[in-house]
Amino acid sequence: MFKSVHKLKILLSFIFITTVSTPLFAQVWTLQQCIDTAQQYNTTLQISKNDMAVSTEKEKEAKANLIPKLKFSADYKYFIDQPYQLMPQSAFGGPEGLFKEVQFGTPHNFNIGVQAALPLYNSQIYGAIKATKTASKLKRLQFKKTREEVFFNVSNLYYNAQILKHQLAFVDSNLVNTTKLLATMKLLHEQQLAKNTDVENVQLQEAKLKVQREIVLNNLNQVIRLLKFTMGIPSNQPFDVETEIHYQANTTYTPHVIVDIQLAETQKSLLSNELKTLKNSRIPSVSLYGAYSQVGFGYDKKPNDFLKFYPTTFAGLQITVPLFNGTVTKRKINQKKIELKNSQLRLNLLNEQNNIEIKNARNQRAVALKNILNTSAQIKLAESVYRHTVLQQKQGLANITDVLMADSNLKEAQQNYIAAVVNYLKADLELKKLTGNIDSTVK
Repeated sequence: MFKSVHKLKILLSFIFITTVSTPLFAQVWTLQQCIDTAQQYNTTLQISKNDMAVSTEKEKEAKANLIPKLKFSADYKYFIDQPYQLMPQSAFGGPEGLFKEVQFGTPHNFNIGVQAALPLYNSQIYGAIKATKTASKLKRLQFKKTREEVFFNVSNLYYNAQILKHQLAFVDSNLVNTTKLLATMKLLHEQQLAKNTDVENVQLQEAKLKVQREIVLNNLNQVIRLLKFTMGIPSNQPFDVETEIHYQANTTYTPHVIVDIQLAETQKSLLSNELKTLKNSRIPSVSLYGAYSQVGFGYDKKPNDFLKFYPTTFAGLQITVPLFNGTVTKRKINQKKIELKNSQLRLNLLNEQNNIEIKNARNQRAVALKNILNTSAQIKLAESVYRHTVLQQKQGLANITDVLMADSNLKEAQQNYIAAVVNYLKADLELKKLTGNIDSTVK
């Protein structure tokens, strides 16, 4: 049954009846085609791509804070009542300690200018740049995780559809055998060589098989619809999967760091950066700023109406030193240290859990492969027993109970075979996921 280590084909020993749920003209898709289509049209993947693009823009936004900022402003005021100022009378030769209220200025005031600011050093800006860079990496890893989940789901659904097609073929084959047996029993009953209960027992088996066929057919249709949904293609598009199941037996996968562990490491790095940013918030911030403006004064009464503008230009250096904020920063630093410890514990736990799950998946796959070989041989033996029992029944050497028992043993062997194949495919797929090789689902 197995042609090579690199490519194995499960071939049924009977003719596969093509009356399945999908139309005869439905296009047969390979697993690779399904995965490629899902990469392009799967909605969850598209959302994850957009999230990744947003994180890239946020990273650029954080870096843009280092670029000088320019601001234009314009202001106009009309004073209905001029503001008052208190002038010391001594300035005009009067006594000391006495003041006189005065109003001066023009009713029309204009202020038009451009202001510029450039941060020379700001720990919060540099911390935000590192944080958004790490967050961008986190989004890329989340996209990779989503992509692997889509790979896993598409592969799993595809294998399920193939298994159901094989199960349907088993049922159809058994139904053909039962129909032939029923015809034989009816003929023997007409010749008074078989009892009516014998005919009814076979009719009951035929009815059970028809019900089973409907159940399997319905399950196959459901899996196909779900597979189309996961791929992102219309539900009414003609679609079918390959009958032959291709997989690799006992393949050794090179272990890679799985995405979950990479995500945990990146989250730890993000926490470390946040802790460093909190500590650096105590460092003074330095910025350069300046402005150029025109201040205008206007008077609209005769005979001395005028509108004049005067320039104002300055440049400065600003230093901001945090002195005390009520131990808020200290408490935040302590919280972040605890979060960092938990992050390391989760990372250690993920590594240990991954190693255990890899061993379990390898053992389960090895057991399933042995079961495939054993159940395949059991099917051949059960088919041989069934044929000989039917022949003996025709010769009067076996009764209908022996035939039904042989038929039951054949069905049990078939179900065991299908279960073994399902277990192998699931274990192999899980092993690929646990070793970071899910992308190698199809080569």
